[in-house]
Amino acid sequence: MKLPKLHWLDVLLVFVPAAAILHGVHAPPIWVFSCSCLAIVPLAGWMGRATEGLSARLGAGVGGLLNATFGNAAELIIAISGLRAGLIDVVKASITGSILGNILLVIGASMLTGGIRYKVQRFNRTAVGLSGTLMALSAIALLVPALFHMVSGASQKAEMDLSMEISVVLLVTYVLSLIFSLKTHRDFFTGEEGHDEGHGQAEMGWKTSAVALVAATALVAWMSEMLVGSVEEASHALGLTEVFVGVVVVAIIGNAAEHSTAILVALKNRMDLALHIGIGSSIQIALLVAPLLVLLGRAMGQPMDLLFTSFEVVTVGLSALILNMITSDGESNWMEGVLLLAVYSIFGIAFFCMPG
Repeated sequence: MKLPKLHWLDVLLVFVPAAAILHGVHAPPIWVFSCSCLAIVPLAGWMGRATEGLSARLGAGVGGLLNATFGNAAELIIAISGLRAGLIDVVKASITGSILGNILLVIGASMLTGGIRYKVQRFNRTAVGLSGTLMALSAIALLVPALFHMVSGASQKAEMDLSMEISVVLLVTYVLSLIFSLKTHRDFFTGEEGHDEGHGQAEMGWKTSAVALVAATALVAWMSEMLVGSVEEASHALGLTEVFVGVVVVAIIGNAAEHSTAILVALKNRMDLALHIGIGSSIQIALLVAPLLVLLGRAMGQPMDLLFTSFEVVTVGLSALILNMITSDGESNWMEGVLLLAVYSIFGIAFFCMPG
């Protein structure tokens, strides 16, 4: 079994027991919130290295799916805890923030950092094009309930039923997309192997990677539970609105694994895997996590619908549009990363200025 090397970020692992102790002694929420955030950073790094080890054996498509799945486990746990606490608006905002963060922040940072090291990075245009189409479907799924609400004048029950039915469609579409990408058309998602430097030279062997991925995910889930318990009071102490906390703060922390992993593999010129992680995580949030939360919300007595604000719908739609524009040529550079980060910054400023 190939043992991993320790990285300098691993010193932050001390915040794992620190967060647990502070939570146990009922310390001020701002301290629990800060420590749990810092604890997730090195754990996300371990998830990133573990995913890289598995993707070296299984391919970029499966590796990206694994990272998105394990990374979104923290996001799902945060959302479920929010549903239990009745923070439905924060949960819905975190869904929007996760989609925007993965498309604009994760992919933007990956293209920027990878583009600084390599003048041009190439990727599988066919696979990314399909993913972009799925993102367009996600935008439509968010748009339809908002349009239905504006033009129909239907009751809240009718709107909830519509959200349930759309959720079923999204879940079925997600399952079929997995069959397409992992079985019937797996060769579409193998990546531009000729441009992936260091492919197959992962830091950890696949067995060690599997163990590390499971352990890191469990600890991230634990830290996420503490984070959720303190996020509401911490946001008030920091003077932030719940919408901004959901769209930006919770979304970034919940997707820390994808952030670190995508940048790591982009620096190794593996842009296919970086894009599979960023876009795949957004697709999984929109087509799997959001519908599951609608179903779970009804079962838990905390009904949640897919009726997002007009501003949230527009930002998701524009993000899907700019993603398709930038990835249409199968190449990326650092300036395209800057453009994506600029759009994310503009959206972030708008959400920050939005009244609570």
